[in-house]
Amino acid sequence: SLSAGLDIPARFLFAILTLMTLIANLVFIEEVVYIYRKIPSSKRSIIIWVNAAAPVIATTSCIGMWIPRSTMFTEFTSSVFFAIVIHKFLLLMIKECGGQKLLLRRFENDRFTISTGPCCCCCLCLPHVRITRQTLFWMKLGTFQFAFFRPVFMFLSIVLWTNGNYTPYNLSPKGAAIWINCFIGVLTILALWPVAIMFRQVRILLTSKKIIPKFALYQFILILNHLQTSIINILAMQRVIPCAPPLSSSSRGSYIIQQLLIMEMFLITLISRVVYRRRYNDLEPLEHSAEEAGDNKQAP
Repeated sequence: SLSAGLDIPARFLFAILTLMTLIANLVFIEEVVYIYRKIPSSKRSIIIWVNAAAPVIATTSCIGMWIPRSTMFTEFTSSVFFAIVIHKFLLLMIKECGGQKLLLRRFENDRFTISTGPCCCCCLCLPHVRITRQTLFWMKLGTFQFAFFRPVFMFLSIVLWTNGNYTPYNLSPKGAAIWINCFIGVLTILALWPVAIMFRQVRILLTSKKIIPKFALYQFILILNHLQTSIINILAMQRVIPCAPPLSSSSRGSYIIQQLLIMEMFLITLISRVVYRRRYNDLEPLEHSAEEAGDNKQAP
């Protein structure tokens, strides 16, 4: 068994990381109770989904650390869950603006700046798009497609893996892994683009709602769960991370990823509790904003 092959320092490390995972889950459960008591019902499920990202990733990483054979399933599970969180975060920004109808009324004379990352940050010549019900629909569709297709590709990968046609670390053109990963990469970029566009539009309006630290936490989870994992996996495949019998380079890379994610998600869970539990000021009523705008025009 795994525990039999661990020395005393390794057992102590595993125990500390498992305790961190348990604390992260307890903090999240306490946060859910608070949300159900204090948050309006229209926002509850969205805020719970967004807050659950860090403890879910920590839990899947802890399971993968104790049961190495489950690593493929745990990584896929955390990736699929975060794909849904990306869609939920876009909906959260719309909800914080008062819903779709109020958002359209607040920005009826404004336009979206679509020359933003990660898709078109260098294309400054792109036109600005009017904020309408149709553009909001396309933005929601951009994040929803990732939440839909990520589980589909996960299921396809597991089917091919059980048949021996899919190896996560085989990136040759003849293997299925590189093609599936390329499709997922394109879908990921298309999903992150609408979130960045919406954040750029509402960040000033939602300053009182602390949308900037919320977006920063979301970005940290994205970078740590995807970019950090990809970099360590590439280093393991190139044998930069040396093997240590009985663990191969890829196995050691997986252990490093899981242990780092547990510590990082533990910290993000604690910070999220502080950010999401603060009392926020309500947005100014539309009539008041319109009066101020009229006064500013008449002043000159």
